[in-house]
Amino acid sequence: MLLRVSDDSGWAGVNWYLRFPDLAEVRARLDAGADPAGGEGWWEPPLHAAAARGGVDVVAELAGRIDDVDALMRGRSALWTAVAAGRFDAARALVEAGADPWLDMMSGWSPARLSLSTSEPELFGGGRSLAPEEAAMVAEARRLGDLFGPIHLDGFSTACVAGIDVAEAVRRLDARVLTDDPEQLMASAGEDPEDADAQQTMWATEVPGGVVLTQPWLYGAQMPGVIKALSAGTTCYALYANPKSGNQGSLARDGELLGWDLHPGGGPDEDEDDERDVFLNYLYDGQAVPYCYAVTGLKPQDKRSFDGPPDAWIRIATRDWWK
Repeated sequence: MLLRVSDDSGWAGVNWYLRFPDLAEVRARLDAGADPAGGEGWWEPPLHAAAARGGVDVVAELAGRIDDVDALMRGRSALWTAVAAGRFDAARALVEAGADPWLDMMSGWSPARLSLSTSEPELFGGGRSLAPEEAAMVAEARRLGDLFGPIHLDGFSTACVAGIDVAEAVRRLDARVLTDDPEQLMASAGEDPEDADAQQTMWATEVPGGVVLTQPWLYGAQMPGVIKALSAGTTCYALYANPKSGNQGSLARDGELLGWDLHPGGGPDEDEDDERDVFLNYLYDGQAVPYCYAVTGLKPQDKRSFDGPPDAWIRIATRDWWK
């Protein structure tokens, strides 16, 4: 992501993330010839950046100088960005400058439609509301967010599987249930997480809607062979919180790997052509673990499936699970 601009657009040296410029600086640069739209190839034009993080006065200044206040970047307008960030004063300033709240984008999620899911559903008037299924998705996202809270961990993996129980997961992975002392198992895994036994050991816990496999110390629950085996006749979404490169998601359905190196909790993508996927990714922006549960329809009532104690410790069969 571009943090500092060093081009000839008039914004050289500006940091749009760590210290957002105030109105005086923005106005001085614009008066000196800075391009209010930024430059070609920008990841985030000035107006979009201001809509997300800048002062409302800066938003109004940029919006008043730009040729197209509804210009899209990564499929969304500055107004959409303001609504998604919950910056409703910035959204009002953009509308006053001529932004269209009902402009179609993001697979049907206009800024106005998106606002119906926020704490200000009447932001743009119109007396509209979300469909019952969409309202239920909002409520569940808030519930899961409250349930899991902030997660500041890495190195773990978890796989959410719809429609099966622990016994079926054990069968599909040709695993065995361990009867060893859980504290000793945890200690052994901590001593050498990449030991063969540690790699093949994980937790299994039933939740309403399915089962969750978690490995607190390594990537085992996200290995391709594991999630393909678990997904026979159903759907499995897995996550590995890679300490080096961040959250990595994978999706398998009916024994086939459909997606790898996905970005759970990374927000919606303009290339998504399914309006439900766009909405789901918006709701779980920054919430990778809850997203895994939501996308598979699992409805945990507590955090045991993620941070223990699990229903069972299991050890999967010895084979090449990377295939």
